[in-house]
Amino acid sequence: MTTIVETGRPVPQPTPGREPYWASGADGLLRIARCRDCAGWMHTQNVLCPHCRGRDIGWEPVSGRATVVGFTINVQQWLPKFPPPYVVAIVALEEDSRVRLTTNIVGCDPADVSVGTQVRVVFEQVSENVWLPLFELDPERAGVAGTVPEPDDLRPRLRPPASSRRFEHEVAITGVGQSKIGRRLMVEPLSLTVDACLRAIEDAGLTLEDIDGLSTYPGSGGAGGMSEGGIMAVEQALSVRPTWVNGGSELPGQNGSIVAAMLAVASGLCRHVLCFRTVWESTNADLVKAGRWKAAAGPAVGMFEHRAPFGAMSAANWIACQASNYFHRYGGTRETLGAIAVNARSNASANPEAVYRDPITMDDYLSARMVSSPFGLYDCDVPVDGAVAVIISAAETAVDRPNPPVYVEAVGTQIMENLSWDQGTLSHLPQSLGIGTHLWSRTDLRQDDVDVALLYDGFTFNALSWLEGLGFCELGGAGDFIDSGRGIAIDGRLPLNPHGGQLSAGRTHGYGFFREAVLQLRGQAPGRQVADPKVAVVSSGGGVPSGAILLRNV
Repeated sequence: MTTIVETGRPVPQPTPGREPYWASGADGLLRIARCRDCAGWMHTQNVLCPHCRGRDIGWEPVSGRATVVGFTINVQQWLPKFPPPYVVAIVALEEDSRVRLTTNIVGCDPADVSVGTQVRVVFEQVSENVWLPLFELDPERAGVAGTVPEPDDLRPRLRPPASSRRFEHEVAITGVGQSKIGRRLMVEPLSLTVDACLRAIEDAGLTLEDIDGLSTYPGSGGAGGMSEGGIMAVEQALSVRPTWVNGGSELPGQNGSIVAAMLAVASGLCRHVLCFRTVWESTNADLVKAGRWKAAAGPAVGMFEHRAPFGAMSAANWIACQASNYFHRYGGTRETLGAIAVNARSNASANPEAVYRDPITMDDYLSARMVSSPFGLYDCDVPVDGAVAVIISAAETAVDRPNPPVYVEAVGTQIMENLSWDQGTLSHLPQSLGIGTHLWSRTDLRQDDVDVALLYDGFTFNALSWLEGLGFCELGGAGDFIDSGRGIAIDGRLPLNPHGGQLSAGRTHGYGFFREAVLQLRGQAPGRQVADPKVAVVSSGGGVPSGAILLRNV
């Protein structure tokens, strides 16, 4: 007799090729895709062997034994019928530690789970043809720590520059603009976009007629308050008749749309590209809560196929797993993350544009409610409504602009790590280590030349990962570098996010960091101003894919 468990979990909707994986629990055996040519295992894709590029792939049973390599105790109610607390974990299979599953650890006190805990599979049937692979503590290996995979050495993967030409040096940032930023503004999102765009154009000393390109992230497909409607909506409002447009989410971070604009200008296709990014997450969430906006519902598909069934609905859960691996490998405490949060709020207190400006202490940080361990309330950025716009111009036009131009020294965009939240990098935010390596291969400048860092801080651990990934300190050395906040303060060795970052100024999804970098290099920061900065680094992307940009004012 079939017993389907009603748990409130979203049910995965697999493609035909992945149906054997989700149905493998019917006989109690976990099955993983395996290449018949080289015997290599793979997950989650099963169409091309990553080891030998073979196409003869089948499904074979595995032991069901695994080791926890990252985990978080989630206490946030993400799903209405799946109550916390519960453990979200990344487990590495005994057969091949490169094959990992995001799952739940069940049947135990969450406090009994740690990185290195050895577990075994159990199944929960959630539909006629879907069995979820969950894991429980393995009684046969209790007290014996499993092997946690070492980080990959990315250096052999670095590609040399394709050309001595640097497209970055052929462009300049001539204008930036921002709409009002706030919580639950209840303003038409396209209106926010137009406000930011018109201010950027004015800031550059241009007219709408001068704009011949449009570029944005993520385009029209942004759900949940993540877009105003994309290129089509903005072009209908501005009527600039561009010669080139770009919009999409699979870019080197949100600021990848700005990099795309640089390429268009350097190629001679455009002279002045208007880049924009709009969010209205705060209003959208309020409308959903009030029943005035119907959130999309349905089976777990796409990137959520292997996450949503386990209650891993938020990047807070995914990145927290990496944070647990980091602390297991390098040591340290939450106070390191707390120093980033306290510094962000201290900087925001001087920024009239910031959403949250009341200073917080380390005690405030440590006593705040938990969200998904090790992340508490102040580890998470602030959803807001607002728009930011940037003008990328041909370098030869910069001398005619009313504000000091800011130039692009280099970009970091190469994908050197597995584009996955769980199959590749575990010790840091995925895509921070490889991007940092690529950035410095395109410039003669070095870390000591950087005067201010605008690093993506969707969570405190993101900023920590970027500090190490960009080489400002050794891997595992962020605690000493941050130095209880002294190292990243406005007068520290590397001022970090002088505007307050997304942790306190508001989640403008990458573009806010870019605007702040430009204003810092102009000496026009609205809040704390770094003394005479010449070089700034900006990162974007709270995971995969991501990117980094090095800016200078001379």
